[in-house]
Amino acid sequence: MEKKIGQTEFVILMALIMSYIALAVDAMLPALVQIGSDLSVTDPTYIQYVISSIFAGMGIGLIFFGPLSDSIGRKPVVILGGLIYIVGCVLSYQAQSFEVMLFGRALQGLGGASARVITVAMIRDRFVGAKMAKVMSLIMIIFILVPAFAPSLGLIIIKLASWREIFLVMAGVSLFATIWFYFRQEETLLKEKRKAFRLGIIWNGVKETVTHSQSWPYMLSAGFIFGSFVGYLSLSQQILEIDFHLGSQFAFAFGGLALFIGSASFFNSFFVETLGMRKMVEMALIGMFSLSICGFALELLGVLSFWPFYIYAALNFICLGILFGNLNALALQALGHIAGVANSVISSVQTFMSALIGSLIGAMYDGTPRSLLLGYVICSSLAMFFIKQFAKKHVVEGAVGKVEA
Repeated sequence: MEKKIGQTEFVILMALIMSYIALAVDAMLPALVQIGSDLSVTDPTYIQYVISSIFAGMGIGLIFFGPLSDSIGRKPVVILGGLIYIVGCVLSYQAQSFEVMLFGRALQGLGGASARVITVAMIRDRFVGAKMAKVMSLIMIIFILVPAFAPSLGLIIIKLASWREIFLVMAGVSLFATIWFYFRQEETLLKEKRKAFRLGIIWNGVKETVTHSQSWPYMLSAGFIFGSFVGYLSLSQQILEIDFHLGSQFAFAFGGLALFIGSASFFNSFFVETLGMRKMVEMALIGMFSLSICGFALELLGVLSFWPFYIYAALNFICLGILFGNLNALALQALGHIAGVANSVISSVQTFMSALIGSLIGAMYDGTPRSLLLGYVICSSLAMFFIKQFAKKHVVEGAVGKVEA
């Protein structure tokens, strides 16, 4: 095997590749209205398909790419995904109809799914336990800069050129990352650990993932938490820009909140090896539940103005930053021998749950943050319940020796 690149370069490269989907979603938020106008979208509700089509393509890729990487290795699958993503960017850039635009966006999601699944599998190939959670936290610090600044980047590009050029920037980022990855990143899955790409083997991996006493409780808990976050993404523009009358300042408020997730990931990277992943998760869930109860009560009393909501959101995002890396690491912890298939299953379940929960929170929107706050109360309480009642501890072996999860 080739010589491993250093941890710092590995973290930066993985964060850049993982940013494909976040960039594809967040950079387009300021352009939705203009896209609808330019492509003659008659029903304004259809323009949201520019975002949801990404997740449609992603759902297909999440199922396919993990098992493929367990068979042929991680590296070629990441490169394939990057190329598909670039093709999707070019199609959307050239689109003269809304249907072509959506097809290009679905391809972006399909290619981006490779980045989402395989990068986590590669991290699991190299690290285990709290070390894996620490690396995930460091990656999140860099990764979170994308949603923090992507809406502002989209606004700048629109002012200097048009919404089409946003797709060229996305393609450029993916091309740069793919070339860097090809020349610098070694294959992390040894040939002797690869599995044939056969339905029976894949099915056994799926069954093991969804029935493993550690994996499935954390998988579902992560789905609840990510679902509440998708609810925030779907309502953020209405709540911040319209309900709280921020107008064009929306992009800055959105980006500012995202930075709190990155700050929490930085905090997590220092303390996770001392306190352990489960302890960090439990503390963050208690914090999220308590904050959301307080926020919901203030909303019911009619005294939740912008600054109290923003402070609540910032503190809540600190909890999210701790949960993001740790929940995934815990769900995948005991399944390193089938990391590709396992991460495909875990990511697929989380994506489905997130889309469903986010849609429910959005459907209950009544012109106030009430449905969002209630969603966080319910989702955090359900996550705590599943972890407390069902998640078991396991001793697993990995790159850093035996660890308890």
